[in-house]
Amino acid sequence: MRRVFKIFLVSALAALALPVAASAQSRPRGDNPQNADGSETNQRERRPRIAPLRRNSAAGPCPYVKILYDAARYVELTGDRVSSSNVAYTGEIEGLTSDCAYQGDDPITVQTRVLFNLGRGPQAQGDQRTYRYWIAVTERNKAVLAKEYFDLPVDFEGAQTTSVTQDQTIVIPRADAATSGDNFEILVGFDVTPQMAEFNRTGSRFRVNAGTTAIPPAAQ
Repeated sequence: MRRVFKIFLVSALAALALPVAASAQSRPRGDNPQNADGSETNQRERRPRIAPLRRNSAAGPCPYVKILYDAARYVELTGDRVSSSNVAYTGEIEGLTSDCAYQGDDPITVQTRVLFNLGRGPQAQGDQRTYRYWIAVTERNKAVLAKEYFDLPVDFEGAQTTSVTQDQTIVIPRADAATSGDNFEILVGFDVTPQMAEFNRTGSRFRVNAGTTAIPPAAQ
């Protein structure tokens, strides 16, 4: 479902500044992180594909659109041990495409399409789960101007994994025609707890189908 996310660039928005830092993007998504049990993730596993957006015409460059590394994955654990047997629900932002349009001093309209790959672990309670994610607009390398949260209801229908695509429209007003899109940055991520963010930050991960196959123990 397509939604419109409008922000208004006025000084009052300085109070909305949140700890979302562009520098957290410094670790590339294409690295080869380790699973939480110490085994490496196979980056050659088949990934779902995301359909491209229709290209639009813009008078200048588009805003930078990125996945925040610390919030790129969602791993919900039960108990006090990091183990595949304690995984409830998982999620990973697998793809992100965007395009923008603006002319003269019109607002910048950014179309985004986000692909989520979601899974159930052995501790999942039922087929239905509502994930939450956010989109933030920042001055590039500066303060957050606006941030909005979106619910992502999922019905696994008996499957262990599923993929969901979400389209969002972000409208960014500009002070004048000289304000181009590259003054702004758009970040996307799951709504994660501090513990989940730290788990992601260390490079640890479980696949979205964690717990469905045996995982070798970590080396002592």
